[in-house]
Amino acid sequence: MQLLVLILNKEEYLDEILEAFMEIGITGATVIDSMGMGRVLAYEIPIFAGLRRMIHGSRAYNKTVFAVIRDEAKLHKAISMVEEICGDLSLPGKGLLFIIDLDRVEGLAPES
Repeated sequence: MQLLVLILNKEEYLDEILEAFMEIGITGATVIDSMGMGRVLAYEIPIFAGLRRMIHGSRAYNKTVFAVIRDEAKLHKAISMVEEICGDLSLPGKGLLFIIDLDRVEGLAPES
């Protein structure tokens, strides 16, 4: 079982990604609003106000998607779909995707 974490810089892709997850049988995910460290430092901590010039034009907020995925094939399909929708994640400003192996999960609904 794995946890797919997607930090999505372009919020406009969120609906399409969640729809793609549903299509392959990933029916549960958690989406939270998030903010990058540079934005927090530049706008919340006065001593770092000079960073504002460096992050000008960057997105103020992102969405972070968490999905526990049991099936390895679904995981690979989900990653492919994210890359298809978002484009090359190695390019700046696209986002970040990573996977964490899970040893135990409680409270997960049974698969149908």
